[in-house]
Amino acid sequence: MKELDRYSGGRVALVWSAGVGAVGLVLTAVGLAFDAKRTMLSYLVAFLYFLGLALGMLGLNMANHAARARWHVVIRRIIEVMHSPLPVFVLLFIPILIFAKHLFVWIDPPASLGKEILENLHHKSGWLNFPFFIIRAVVYFAVWLLVSELLFRYSVAQDIDGASRWTRLQRRWGSAGLPLVGFTVTFAAFDWIMSLNPTWYSTLFGVYYISGFFLASLAILTIVVTITRDDPGSFGAHTTPAHFHNLGKLLLAFTAFWGYIAFSQYMLMWHANLPLEVPWVLVRTRGAWRPVGVLLAVGHFIVPFFLLLSRDLKLRPGLLSVLCGWLLFIHWVDLIWLVMPTAELAALGTKWQLVPLTIHWTLVTSFAGIGGVTVAFALWRARGHYPVPIGDPFLEDSLQYVQP
Repeated sequence: MKELDRYSGGRVALVWSAGVGAVGLVLTAVGLAFDAKRTMLSYLVAFLYFLGLALGMLGLNMANHAARARWHVVIRRIIEVMHSPLPVFVLLFIPILIFAKHLFVWIDPPASLGKEILENLHHKSGWLNFPFFIIRAVVYFAVWLLVSELLFRYSVAQDIDGASRWTRLQRRWGSAGLPLVGFTVTFAAFDWIMSLNPTWYSTLFGVYYISGFFLASLAILTIVVTITRDDPGSFGAHTTPAHFHNLGKLLLAFTAFWGYIAFSQYMLMWHANLPLEVPWVLVRTRGAWRPVGVLLAVGHFIVPFFLLLSRDLKLRPGLLSVLCGWLLFIHWVDLIWLVMPTAELAALGTKWQLVPLTIHWTLVTSFAGIGGVTVAFALWRARGHYPVPIGDPFLEDSLQYVQP
């Protein structure tokens, strides 16, 4: 493996991704002049989508290090590259801070909300206040960037000298980072999604968001490995059917986990029947948004679950990648379902009404903008490094991995 060259490809893809990203962000900025609220909600959907993919890769990397796994070493570099764009999300978060009043009604609640709801928001003001909101965001990003950068830099450093101390350091930070990242992502989901409807709450919501983006991150990893497996100098060149089988099993496990969490959250709210919880569910399961909820139940759980039961599908990268493409799309639909109905709500709290299904054009431009910038940054970080962690002492074990 020492004869492997450093990765120097992706130049054209980098330029195109950066160009698409720039155009997408500019068009999204134009959308602010026409409908600031829906534009910012669209931007938030795209931000959460691609941030989740990066955090999912970080979580997978940490979990493998904590478990002292060896099978994944041959694809670990692409995992590291895919969580390396986390620094760019600090800059992409700035528009959310600037236009926060268009997203979060608790920042400047109008009197029209009613006395009961205003009192509820006042009671939560110790947590839901803008200065503390910013402080928490700084803490979240600090934790994510620290763990991500250390794991990436330790791995790259090991390519040079092959010292075992880098493996020990990665395992320590992987183990220590899991609870830190898990807690911060949970509270970020509370702050950036759940507080869009500040009188609603769900203790399962953080896990719901995590399970969704982790499944999507496994899907994009599978697609990238499939695309690059025929290029001897790229990231997936040394994978075997056994690696794809493992990825397929992880996809099956987290498809089931997402379904379990989604059902548990719905079941608990249905059973409790509390006035502060029910409106959030009713808006998304009645009227125009009901077909979207049905699509999520069928397309995010039932169909993928039964397809992934097939061992043959897991061993066929092309077909598995088609299913992964669907999982990436349905995760985007899931985030739209979570975020966009907020734009149509005339009241919060115990009041609710059926809302129309409005798909704003900035959903596409913001997706292209943030997605293009993220991909360009990841390709830039990948260039100049080996596509496989050649200094890892367990690389040979990964190359020879077979199903137990």
